[in-house]
Amino acid sequence: MFTAAHEWSSPRTSEPENQGAAKRNLSPASYEGKLGALYRCLADGRPVPSIRADAADFLRRQLSAVAPQSCELPDSPEDLGVWMDSQAQLVTAKYSIYLEQRKAGGPRRYFSNRAHALYFLRAAAPTKLVDGAWLYGLLPHWRNSRFVELVRTYVEELGSGAAGKNHVVLYRKLMSRYGLNPIHDLSDEFYIQGLIQLALGWNGEEFLPEIIGFNLGYEQLPLHLLITAYELNELGLDPYYFTLHVTVDNAAAGHARRACQAVLDTLPRLGDAQHFWQRVCNGSKLGYAGIGTNALIEGFDIGHEVVRIFMNKSSAGHGAHSDYCRVAGRSINDWLSQPEQIPDFLSALHQAGWIKPGEPVEQSRFWGLLQGESAEMFGVFSGYELQVIHDWIRGSASADGQAYAASGALPVTARPASFRASVRLADARGKSLMAAAQPATLLDPDLQALDHQLRTLDDTGQLDLLIEAMSPAQHWTPAGLHATGLFWEKIHCQG
Repeated sequence: MFTAAHEWSSPRTSEPENQGAAKRNLSPASYEGKLGALYRCLADGRPVPSIRADAADFLRRQLSAVAPQSCELPDSPEDLGVWMDSQAQLVTAKYSIYLEQRKAGGPRRYFSNRAHALYFLRAAAPTKLVDGAWLYGLLPHWRNSRFVELVRTYVEELGSGAAGKNHVVLYRKLMSRYGLNPIHDLSDEFYIQGLIQLALGWNGEEFLPEIIGFNLGYEQLPLHLLITAYELNELGLDPYYFTLHVTVDNAAAGHARRACQAVLDTLPRLGDAQHFWQRVCNGSKLGYAGIGTNALIEGFDIGHEVVRIFMNKSSAGHGAHSDYCRVAGRSINDWLSQPEQIPDFLSALHQAGWIKPGEPVEQSRFWGLLQGESAEMFGVFSGYELQVIHDWIRGSASADGQAYAASGALPVTARPASFRASVRLADARGKSLMAAAQPATLLDPDLQALDHQLRTLDDTGQLDLLIEAMSPAQHWTPAGLHATGLFWEKIHCQG
């Protein structure tokens, strides 16, 4: 196992140089089955040096893996502006074709139903919850004018201290709204891309060219972002996290253009510029490591997901049912005693008429146990899990995007309102669906500790403390948001 995950106890902490070093026994070939653990070590606090070294080893392996791939960047960094404009034009042209196909009655390209979209949001969480982390290691070097664009980009990923614009805060709210937590059962492959971003952020000085290259590739506007936002809205799901990226990553003056400028700003004048540029190209390829958006979407199998959900519930449900609850002559406790029996248990529920595939969920007796006025199993399944079960029972009819909570409330031919239409209707009724603004005064122990410690430090110490509070583990908290705003104000005053 990995050594201690973090040392955080308050906004200010020291980093023992040798803590955990004696226990470090991971070789580059020993990560399989442990990437999620390494991810959490980097995401949940301030990692000790041995964990950062493990992360650097992981990065070297990923760079070796992507090295044979062709680089999509131009041969010369001076051509980046033309390259970026042509890439943006290509994406918007493809999106126009997509919109024409949809207007002509074509089906959604990505999400077969609401459960499919929620599956994607959950599976993408390990990446989205560390958004911007690759730039964190450059904050201590904010005085270097060549890093201005990169530091500014990181601060904007953090919403410049505003909770309503902090990318990780937005995604956390999205997950909470739709019951997508927890994600601890995701397999290692889902953590690769987020782990790359964290590993870059915690090893900034060693991988500077790769960070600049990763930032360059990752900040360009991809087609999947536009389609995802469109189809989430169509399914009545909040697309704001994705539409925000469409605006901030724009090629005119957004992160995409600034990423190109950052390359030109940091290209060596005295050192080997060609070697530096080659490392930038290699870093840009890291954006394609792990499971990409299209692969995540295509990996959805609703039958398999239902089985996974029931298997996860079986340990808690085993022993919690009365003996008179029987299906196919066996007690529910017996069925749930071994997770591998779940597929047969679901089949038995079908054969006994408890589940009627392809019919409205109200006709399935089992659904009545989950939802309704006298639902005996109310609260057992999360909102996401209920949506998956709901769409699995309905079968092809679930393509209409109906939310599980709306079952029976809409005519069969009614099309669910888009998310934006729902917001407009709620606003008209004086009941906004958008999250309320963060109160000016919050009761939070870290926020109080941060304020107290800032009063005891000089300017240099204050900036060090603010940077620490802006780490991937903290920036989305009240203390981290407050620190981000103060940091941006201070460096502007000193700049």
